[in-house]
This record gives sequence, structure tokens and C-alpha cells, in this order.
Amino acid sequence: MNSVHPSAQLIGDVVLGSGNTIGPLAVIIGPVTVGNDNWFGTGTIIGAPPEVRGWEHPKEASRLSSGNGIVIGSGNVVREYVQIHQGWQGTTRLGDNIFLMNQSYVAHDCTIEDGATLASSVLLAGHVVIGAGANLGMGASVHQRRYVGEGSMVGMGSVVTRNVLPFAKAFGNPAHVRGCNSIAMERAGFSAESIALAVDAFRTAPRAAEGILRTIPGFESSLVAWERHVDR
Repeated sequence: MNSVHPSAQLIGDVVLGSGNTIGPLAVIIGPVTVGNDNWFGTGTIIGAPPEVRGWEHPKEASRLSSGNGIVIGSGNVVREYVQIHQGWQGTTRLGDNIFLMNQSYVAHDCTIEDGATLASSVLLAGHVVIGAGANLGMGASVHQRRYVGEGSMVGMGSVVTRNVLPFAKAFGNPAHVRGCNSIAMERAGFSAESIALAVDAFRTAPRAAEGILRTIPGFESSLVAWERHVDR
């Protein structure tokens, strides 16, 4: 069973699982599919059309949206005034156990993988992929079609114009790799020896870190995901 505030609006083809909470003045415009046990705060807007010049916006007020859909998993927290837009060339996708803090923005065709965190006012342009467990600080922005790797951390106010390696720490405008997110590696179950090797790689040769990381036990799966996205 879901709890939907009387002032919230579900418009069009919206499919909800169970245990979802939808707060005051939230708007969900289909096509949207939502899993279980999600929390949507006041004023969230899920399903507005993709912001693409030339896209034909619906002319019927009862329809309001158009696009290729949004799929949201389970156990996510979507705080006040977050916006998530419909897919354009594909589908906008959110996995499970994601935390989107207030006023963050997810553009068309983005993918956010399990356990990621977007702090307040983070902006994702179209086709961005945020890897599992990544953490983006307050006010960070990510350029179109960029990949922020698994377990990485992006500092607040940073502007990401290049892909970010898994478990890297990146900050600045433009953002550059500044070190290793050793805490995320520890939480992911890497050994102390592997973490030490990664810390040394990111510190001494950040531009060549990818090659060094390939030699670290347990890093292979993270780099497979990296390779899948960086050539898009």
C-alpha cells in the first residue's frame, strides 16, 4: 500500500509498487515506473519532458509530458523539489537505495546506479551515468554524457567535464582527480593492501592511474563498468 498526499498529482501512466510515500504537491507524470518503499518529498517533479530544443511539448494540459519513460527502483529517498526528466533517446533510470537531496536535477537519459548520493543542488546534464555508491557534493555539475565512476567522490561546487575513475576523489572547476576515496574502497571490501596501492596510484600518477588500477586485486569489475561507459 502507498501513502499519497491529497495535494500530490499522479498523471498519466504511473505504475507504483508498494510502500511508497509521496509528499505534498509532488507531481509524477507518466510514463513512470516506481518500485517499492521510496520516499518523495514536497514539490518533487518526476516525469517532465526532456529539455531538448525542438522537442514537441504536449499541447494537452491533461497530458503534460512526453518521452521514453523513467524507471525508479526501490528504497530511494527523493527530497524536496528534486526534478527527474523523461528519457529522450532512451530511458532515465534510477537504481535502489539512492539519496537525492533537495533541489537536485536529473536530466533526460541519465542513469544513477545503486547507493549513489547527490547532495543539494547537484545538476546532471543529459546521458550522465553515476556509478554505484558515488557521492556528489553540494552544487556539483556534470557535463553531458560523462561517467562518474563507482565509489568516487566529487567535491561540492565542482564542474565535471571529464569522466571520473572509480573510487577517485575529484574536485575543482574543471574537476581533476585529486586522490583516492579510500573510505569507499574500505566499505566495498577491498583489502588494506589494495587500498594502499590505489592511494599511491592516484597520488603519484593520477593521469596514468587507470593502468595501475588494473593490477589491483578486486578492481577488475569496477573497470569493466568504466570501459562500458567511457567510449559512449
